[in-house]
Amino acid sequence: MLVDTDGENVLASRGALPTRHPNSLQSVVQDQVHSPTRVRYPMVRKGFLASPSRPQGVRGQDEFVRVSWDQALMLIHEQHKRIRDSFGPASIFAGSYGWRSNGVLHKAATLLQRYMSLAGGYTGHLGDYSTGAAQAIMPHVVGGSEVYQQQTSWPLILEHSDVVVLWSANPLNTLKIAWNASDEQGISYFDALRKSGKRVICIDPMRSETVEFFGDSMEWLAPHMGTDVALMLGIAHTLVENGWQNEDFLARCTVGYEIFAAYLTGESDGVAKTAEWAAAICGIDAAKIRELATLFHQNTTMLMAGWGMQRQQFGEQKHWMLVTLAAMLGQIGTPGGGFGLSYHFANGGNPTRRAAVLTSMQGSVKEGIDAVDKIPVARIVEALENPGAPYQHNGMDRHFPDIRFVWWAGGANFTHHQDTNRLIRAWQKPELVVISECFWTAAAKHADIVLPATTSFERNDLTMTGDYSNQHLVPMKRVVAPQYEARDDWEVFAELSERWEAGGRERFTEGKSDLQWLETFYAIAGERGASQQVTLPPFDEFWQANQLIEMPESEQNARFVRFADFRRDPQSNPLKTPSGKIEIFSERINSFGYADCPPHPKWLEPDEWHGNAEPQQLQVLSAHPAHRLHSQLNFTRLREEYAVAGREPITLHPEDAKARGITAGDVVRVWNKRGQVLAGAVVTDGIKPGVICIHEGAWPDLEPAADGICKNGAVNVLTKDLPSSRLGNGCAGNTALAWVEKYTGPSLTLTAFDPPASS
Repeated sequence: MLVDTDGENVLASRGALPTRHPNSLQSVVQDQVHSPTRVRYPMVRKGFLASPSRPQGVRGQDEFVRVSWDQALMLIHEQHKRIRDSFGPASIFAGSYGWRSNGVLHKAATLLQRYMSLAGGYTGHLGDYSTGAAQAIMPHVVGGSEVYQQQTSWPLILEHSDVVVLWSANPLNTLKIAWNASDEQGISYFDALRKSGKRVICIDPMRSETVEFFGDSMEWLAPHMGTDVALMLGIAHTLVENGWQNEDFLARCTVGYEIFAAYLTGESDGVAKTAEWAAAICGIDAAKIRELATLFHQNTTMLMAGWGMQRQQFGEQKHWMLVTLAAMLGQIGTPGGGFGLSYHFANGGNPTRRAAVLTSMQGSVKEGIDAVDKIPVARIVEALENPGAPYQHNGMDRHFPDIRFVWWAGGANFTHHQDTNRLIRAWQKPELVVISECFWTAAAKHADIVLPATTSFERNDLTMTGDYSNQHLVPMKRVVAPQYEARDDWEVFAELSERWEAGGRERFTEGKSDLQWLETFYAIAGERGASQQVTLPPFDEFWQANQLIEMPESEQNARFVRFADFRRDPQSNPLKTPSGKIEIFSERINSFGYADCPPHPKWLEPDEWHGNAEPQQLQVLSAHPAHRLHSQLNFTRLREEYAVAGREPITLHPEDAKARGITAGDVVRVWNKRGQVLAGAVVTDGIKPGVICIHEGAWPDLEPAADGICKNGAVNVLTKDLPSSRLGNGCAGNTALAWVEKYTGPSLTLTAFDPPASS
């Protein structure tokens, strides 16, 4: 993005690339740099400062005390050494993956883990909140994660696809963000799809921004939440009823179909998964299910799936069944047919360029001990609750470590983890919690020591755009000086490394400054570019020019078809599965004996869903917000675009609103046994009756004086904290039921974005 500055202050910001689809997230750099919710100084919780080895007070309720950087780092160093010496490296949890601290050098989680590695090791994490279930199941099914891999190129989709299905995907929202830098280039392809005259269908309980964008050129189907597998089974059964399954592809390219088919037809369990059977579960008419089967069979069909449907209990089954359906259609590996799991993320399908690709600090430690243990990231609360307890993960017998010290850098676990009140209780257990943060998030307010970090606009870095396309190489020059006493994580961990042992700074930095590291990464990109006939200017010239470099197009990559080689010759191009083929039935998963992840795709009834709701309960959808990156930017003026009655909005159907005496603009109370929140009502027929949507990412703002009600509508106060299954242990944030009523209690002032009390 481009940032206007007078040298001391940010004046404005906007996207750096011409686009007809401006990205609102790029407009609020000023709010980030100059926010009143910035962490300005090193701060220590009062009860911890009084007795660091035996802390007093309660995290989240205590005041903070301003200290010097030297005092804060000495406190951390002394307690780190005590805990490591007493309990070993496994007792130290070096945070999650953040979501992303953009740039190849200043990625906070990587720098934290580099420091902890040089100090003797740590407990790390497995998987992520976005795709925990899918990235565990897909290697068993197709030999790779799929969720983070390049898709069949968009030019081929526009040329060859007849039918495109967006299944639980909302690209008009999610293409605003990327793992690297967002460039919005994928939206232009969806715009072309909108104008193409092709049949486009969105399957989603909510009429998303994408449905609104497509308008009359898209059909919207709204099943009951969590019933996607049943719907797919009904389509699959209709294929078999008519003899439409592609027997040649199934025989050449898959294993285990006959076992799955026995389940599908009811031969193995006595229940045929007919369109009528599916309709009773998913709420889509049997005639429509049969129509979908006919449509998919008669046309080149691309199933573009999002990730929300696998963030549920038994989430592994969703994408496994999607691949199975695509295999039955027999179009995997064809131009325009099959399935794709990343078209909605980071511009998947935008053809990969001939590029000079940057390397990064990730995995660059030359000495030291990396993670001595790892836990599935979505099971951190269980690890804190049950140190030493056994658990299963992907066929492995494991035990939770005894975590005594948590350091979280570049992330906000209090907004992305489920069941916030349970998290708060578990968060009292470690002896030390350190948070490196730019802002006073809920995680920072529940820390012992908070270190003020610079934003991306107060430091130098490099990045790429596009993730899969590598379309641009981007300089990220410092816009303004670090605000107040904020420091780069790079400098903080270098200083702590020197305190750990003489020469520690040298080992951490390898004798290079931040700009020297950037020049190193740039030189490696130049070497990679040379093999692609791409020449970069000298680094000094590039840095001085402060302009992004667009990489040349590749005609070959514009014709890329995922799984094309495998389809053509499965024997010569096997997948990385045990059989080398698509595994519709997995012998390996069968050997695990998991009731919550059977050896072929199966409909499993969730703990909480439409089918077992108590009277007046509604299903809770925690979709991605339009004007935030998860919890990032919740404090900015973008709140004015979506807040209702000063709260996070809740979307509900007119039938559900009328039954509860709720009108648009009302403050409502949403609750279940896990907690309660306040939200502002949006009443629309653009959501399935029986479903409410509260977008994820609102900062928790619990009011102790009002039974802990969250005044800001943080949906994870309501969501259920359970693993997707013992296979993937992904989060299940879209598995929850709750009641809704018009709020009649006292007026409660929002304090989510206020710094905590200090002395």
